[in-house]
Amino acid sequence: MIKVLFDLKKEYYFNSFFPLYKELAKNPGYDLWIYVGKDQKRFLGIFMISETNRIKSNFENQGYKITDETSGFDFVVCGDALKNPERYGNAFRVHIDHGVGIKTLRIRNIVKQKDYHYHVFLEGQYWFDYIKSLGWENKADFYITGIPKLDPFFWKNQYDNKNLISKLGLNPFKKTVLFAPSYKPSCIKYLKEKIINLIPEYNLIIKLHPYSWAGKYAPHSHHKFYEKLVSANEEIFLIPKTDYDIYPYLYLADTMISDTSSVINEFLALGKHGIIYELPYERMTHSDGMPILSIDPKDWLKGAFPHISSPDELLESVNLAINPTQEMKKKLAEYRNYFFTGLDGDAGKRVAKLISEIFKS
Repeated sequence: MIKVLFDLKKEYYFNSFFPLYKELAKNPGYDLWIYVGKDQKRFLGIFMISETNRIKSNFENQGYKITDETSGFDFVVCGDALKNPERYGNAFRVHIDHGVGIKTLRIRNIVKQKDYHYHVFLEGQYWFDYIKSLGWENKADFYITGIPKLDPFFWKNQYDNKNLISKLGLNPFKKTVLFAPSYKPSCIKYLKEKIINLIPEYNLIIKLHPYSWAGKYAPHSHHKFYEKLVSANEEIFLIPKTDYDIYPYLYLADTMISDTSSVINEFLALGKHGIIYELPYERMTHSDGMPILSIDPKDWLKGAFPHISSPDELLESVNLAINPTQEMKKKLAEYRNYFFTGLDGDAGKRVAKLISEIFKS
């Protein structure tokens, strides 16, 4: 029996793991376990409270096996470089990133762990080319398989837009805009209440990053502001903090607005035009000088996704994204083919097959 550990550093990482977990669970030769991290939230602006017990109970109630052990496993699946990697012993390390964006931490954290080897599964050619440009192509084993996280987008009947529109109470005759800002840096402080300028022409859904609810890496003011805004505007729907799966809403939306979040690329994977809010960055590098982003935001999906830097440009950009020009459609297809491979719902199967082959060799 091959023991497999899914290292759940954050609760919302499980969406990234699920398609692979689903494939491995079909094989009786695998014994699957989940390890839950602290996943802390800030209480009263001072105290850090662990969400571990709540998350454990949630998964156990769904039938998953939970463990507090990190050693003694044949391989471990992670959505980020492992914290305290020595605790995992000699386990075969499988890295399938929890996001498909342009933040360089996904590769930087792996390379920093010089004494530990990872098998990294990438969503497409772009990220391998970027890694190669840094001279890091030999720092891990890289495989361009497509990323399992995107699979549900391409599973038949996985999402029901008609039912979701009814559930949220949206107007079925209006186009829908999804506002999904990152937590840090974030366009929240620039857009604030201006987001309601999209009403009454469009349905508006707001999905905050999990960190914008927890108060550890972003202030509680993020969610408090939009909770207050929504309470005064019945035409806006704020996705609750307990619903961390943004995919049904990405699938539903006609366009979306974000800043540096990986959901921009996930929207690209769907073949739809989103809007990028360009932030006035004060600091573009990590402490060691490495860029925080692999692409300058002003160049990210340029020509396919409208870029804005002021709330005054919001309505015009939404209209353009929903009614793109032929040139925009052409550019989107080029970016989509470069950033992604295997957008077919089978990346989980490919990764599972490759893991089995590598592990046996």
